[in-house]
Amino acid sequence: MDHYEPNESDFVEAVDDVHLTVGASGKETSVQHFQIEPGAAVPSHSHHHEQAGLITQGELTFVLEDGEEITVGAGESYTLLGEEVHAAENRGDEVVEGIDVFSPPRTNPDWAE
Repeated sequence: MDHYEPNESDFVEAVDDVHLTVGASGKETSVQHFQIEPGAAVPSHSHHHEQAGLITQGELTFVLEDGEEITVGAGESYTLLGEEVHAAENRGDEVVEGIDVFSPPRTNPDWAE
């Protein structure tokens, strides 16, 4: 068994006011923790990984390629298929925090792209 305990220094500012850290990773999945400040957004993108997540604080609005918007709140979860184009926006007044699980593992993402 592997155990991962994140430190604040492990977080990377992927885009302005969006902080991510890679957590535990196995052969089939990896875990990522994120914090998104009020007013911040992850721009539209896709990746080959399937992504399942859980919002633990706040509300996050996903904007899909066809313009559909889905807001996910604390205690709610979501899935995105591999190659599904999506953006994410914190339109609220509090920091959004959550956990994402990726398959296959996303252990060394290049968030600057």
